[in-house]
Amino acid sequence: MGERLEKLRSLLEEGALGAILISQAENRRYLSGFIGSAGYLLISPERAILAVDFRYVEQARSQAPEFEVVKTQGELGQWFPRLALDLGAKTIGFEGNDLPFSVYKRLTEAVAEAGGELSLLPTQGIVESLRAIKGPEELEKVEKAAALVDSAIEEVALRFKPGITEREATWELEKFLRQSGSEAVPFDLIVASGGNAALPHARPSERRLEAGEPVVIDISARVGGYCSDLTRTLCLGEADSTFNRVYDIVLGAQLAALALIETGMTGEQADRLARTVIEEAGYKDAFGHGLGHGVGLAEHEGPRLGPGSTDVLAEGMVFTIEPGIYVSGWGGVRIEDMVVLERGKARVLTKASKLPGRAV
Repeated sequence: MGERLEKLRSLLEEGALGAILISQAENRRYLSGFIGSAGYLLISPERAILAVDFRYVEQARSQAPEFEVVKTQGELGQWFPRLALDLGAKTIGFEGNDLPFSVYKRLTEAVAEAGGELSLLPTQGIVESLRAIKGPEELEKVEKAAALVDSAIEEVALRFKPGITEREATWELEKFLRQSGSEAVPFDLIVASGGNAALPHARPSERRLEAGEPVVIDISARVGGYCSDLTRTLCLGEADSTFNRVYDIVLGAQLAALALIETGMTGEQADRLARTVIEEAGYKDAFGHGLGHGVGLAEHEGPRLGPGSTDVLAEGMVFTIEPGIYVSGWGGVRIEDMVVLERGKARVLTKASKLPGRAV
């Protein structure tokens, strides 16, 4: 954790901030190691404070030994001014994407009432920029989570038979993941069949899987706090010409991106590699989401791969490559793998089969 704190302090100095208040849960865990559900970090060049209420004091001391644990009482506005003024900083940043405006307003008023001269400034993406680059220990956890979703496809999804409902199939997958060592799954798993597969974020229903139709399966596991993300599209039984054509286009788009993505590209440039294949095949309007997103302590984090993304892909970043085609009334195909950028190229972390009609 010490190295992460030093990197953060360098960014604070670059941004002319005397300290920063961390409220976002994954950022709090990343910097301190504390996994409790509530608490704040207040970090300056000289001090690293973890502020928690009485429920978490012992846990905080155990999990965050590099931090000064402060027991709080009441709402943020009741105890923050004293701690902030004790730091002696003139400017403190806060996470503008996480802390509501109403809380910011109350903090400003509370500091003024305490007689302090302190400016609170919103920041964006400071800690997230550090989280985007995964270290060896982080990558090891991601790979373990990836192995779990691979196994779920190979051991569970390939055994699905026509007649099982989407909800039943989803439960079989989640049960397998939990029994195999996953922590609580990062998001609600998706099994979407037939016309439901045309919905990128479909919710499993009582619809029964039928032979010859697309079945999109989007699953995730979590190990040591770190997530995985994998999508495969199955066809139970013999696939028709439409499924084979759409599947081949999506697979071709994904393989092109996997082969050509390089360190230094922007998220938009990476997205264009796959999007061009789909557009040239005549499905321009059927691929409406971005190509991928970062994965780590959160199931969706930086970088973002998609139209307009200026995020620069760097060594050590972990992200998804997930092109898709969605046709209303018929269904859809999405193929998603996780990769890590190493030596300038993408190394695939998820290994589940992509044979048509099996694990996609």
